[in-house]
Amino acid sequence: MARRINLGVFASGGGTNFQSIIDNCEAGVIDAHVTVLITNREDAGALERAERHGIASEVVPVGTDLSEEFHKADRRHVEILREHAVDLVCLAGYMRRIGPQVLGAFSDAVLNIHPAILPSFRGAHGQRDAVEYGVRISGATVHFANEEFDRGPIVIQAAVPVHPDDDEDTLAARILEQEHRIYPQAIQWFAEGRLQIDGRRVVLDPPSRGSFEAQQPAVIISPPLEIE
Repeated sequence: MARRINLGVFASGGGTNFQSIIDNCEAGVIDAHVTVLITNREDAGALERAERHGIASEVVPVGTDLSEEFHKADRRHVEILREHAVDLVCLAGYMRRIGPQVLGAFSDAVLNIHPAILPSFRGAHGQRDAVEYGVRISGATVHFANEEFDRGPIVIQAAVPVHPDDDEDTLAARILEQEHRIYPQAIQWFAEGRLQIDGRRVVLDPPSRGSFEAQQPAVIISPPLEIE
């Protein structure tokens, strides 16, 4: 049985991924509980979610990248995470960079969810960029965060088709459904001690008990074929 780990979650917005993590922890799907929420915004909707579930929260203004305020916030983040005995840091719609102090203190223990199939469409607007580029398939990626922005080793990905009439919002909504599926799974694998980083690869040990053949569809082709 996996040990029950402590999660520290960073979020900047409404916190739907934060809520998904909470719900899966409370349901026993993830062998963990959230001990603290950290946000950079006083108006973040995630704060209300934390309050409803009795989770401690901290608002830490970050400032611009590499400014003195940024480094001060980075140090404060480490203090908060240690105060709450955090084992794994989960970035859940946190719209700022994570600083070197956190990455150093929680080496190989910072996960991020990104609304695109990395390494494509890095940055803050993955859904918009996918639509504007005209790709046929997009999706979501959970990866380990490191000093290279949106370039850390990949844990799990989900693909979704991009429809001809999609805009940023409709594609984002469809991707978000998959984010709520794959992020809890990645956290549970971490809790079970099954994720090993080997260079750019993340090895799942032992391999997933699921089956590629059991997934419907096992292959996504977009637009759909009209010939066989």
